[in-house]
Amino acid sequence: MTNGRVNPAQELAHQGITGLGNVYYNFPEPALVEAAVTRGEGRLGIGGAFLVSTGQFTGRSPKDKHVVRTPSVENTIWWENNAPMPPEGFDRLHADMLAHMQGRDYFVQDLYAGADPVHRLDVRVVTELAWHGLFIRHVLRRPARAELDTFVPEWTIINCPSFKADPARHGCRSETVIAFQFDKKLILIANTAYAGENKKSVFTLLNYLLPEKGVMPMHCSANHAIGNPVDTAVFFGLSGTGKTTLSASPDRTLIGDDEHGWSDRGSFNFEGGCYAKTINLDPEAEPEIYATTHRFATVVENMVYDPETLELDFNDDSLTANTRCAYPLDYISNASSTGLGGHPKNIIMLTCDAFGVLPPISRLTPAQAMYHFLSGFTAKVAGTERGVTEPQPTFSTCFGAPFMPRRPEVYGKLLQAKIAKHGATCWLVNTGWTGGAFGTGKRMPIKATRALLSAALDGSLGTVDFRRDPNFGFEVPVAVPGVDATLLNPRNTWADPVAYDAQAAKLVDMFSKNFAQYVPFIDDDVKAAAIG
Repeated sequence: MTNGRVNPAQELAHQGITGLGNVYYNFPEPALVEAAVTRGEGRLGIGGAFLVSTGQFTGRSPKDKHVVRTPSVENTIWWENNAPMPPEGFDRLHADMLAHMQGRDYFVQDLYAGADPVHRLDVRVVTELAWHGLFIRHVLRRPARAELDTFVPEWTIINCPSFKADPARHGCRSETVIAFQFDKKLILIANTAYAGENKKSVFTLLNYLLPEKGVMPMHCSANHAIGNPVDTAVFFGLSGTGKTTLSASPDRTLIGDDEHGWSDRGSFNFEGGCYAKTINLDPEAEPEIYATTHRFATVVENMVYDPETLELDFNDDSLTANTRCAYPLDYISNASSTGLGGHPKNIIMLTCDAFGVLPPISRLTPAQAMYHFLSGFTAKVAGTERGVTEPQPTFSTCFGAPFMPRRPEVYGKLLQAKIAKHGATCWLVNTGWTGGAFGTGKRMPIKATRALLSAALDGSLGTVDFRRDPNFGFEVPVAVPGVDATLLNPRNTWADPVAYDAQAAKLVDMFSKNFAQYVPFIDDDVKAAAIG
């Protein structure tokens, strides 16, 4: 298999993919950029970045994700969270997509997910768009040139944005579809050009496969002490909680920004690149991520730019607030070259509490960690969505419900077991509001958050005095050098403590009502740790 080789039909024929036009195998970045520009898929930007709009879809379509319901997965899929598709519907979808692809040019990338060779997954990605090939080449991991000669994919993804599904014929919800067929090891994506569907399809797949091997898949960023991978920390968090920003510390080595596994051998990055949000990106606060938007082959997605000067507008969200850039991990100077870390010594769960109730940092028992992991709490604030006029809770279990094909307690119990075995210390960090809810309080000072995280990671936070939080039962430091002690007790930051108590009771009730769905499936210690 040679980079750039055209029409080696035998490579895809055994997968039933025949009759295509030109097929471009494992094109490197310059060839993919050239092809994408030539085909009019986007524009070449400053520094050689590729500027593209994804059209109608500027984000994922989680309601259009389907799993084919077969006996082999019937009892292991979380069907309340994953829409079923009948096998015959998938077969018709597959046949109709292959017929639609006849005579058209396609780009194939043979890649793998997982920096640990013991647990990696070899994936073939067949894309209609050249820039999708560029994107997935960035975010997955690239085999060495010699490995391509013997590459045999375990799974194949076919992405065809120009094909529209037929709900009545294919058994799906709409003309857009992301369908997983575990028996055939095949994923079909249609009628969406949003590149993140490629990335998250692989993540969803790993979230299903790895627990059977005793590997904990995690929607988290990770870093380790410079020169000491044993001192690894992972950062769980939903969008807007600071997962990327706080893990990209200049005094630690970045393992990855989004997806990792935790095996008996340690932790490892699933990916070989980053997919960072760019809305309001500050060149002073995040200089390295900012710099990638002007580097060759970085995919800059859905950002508004000047059509003459090609200057990017980082503050314009008229296309979407979900503006992003995709780039290889080695574009970040302190990134790990191996993508490997040790067993997490510290586990940080990030939340953006817009209710102003949670302390800036709290220490969790393993049972409390499972409770907060299953809860996956953050909050939407007024102005983020039409109709949102006050803070609204968001509970996304395991900090990534859309990517969880198995029931949440599967991941919760696996995480709990690994914490117990390896002795990780768990922390809940609130990057949201203090002194009041959103609208009256203020955002948690980033300087204080960084200081508290540094103390947690270097071990000094474990030596201070703690108090028991009366609302959630976790431990909160009483005083930490360099941090205003008032900030550590959120009740003291409110002008009206009685109003704080009412807000705290409201949030506790929200947690309780959400967690009721997991009570039948969890151990007594987690039930006891749930509240108070």
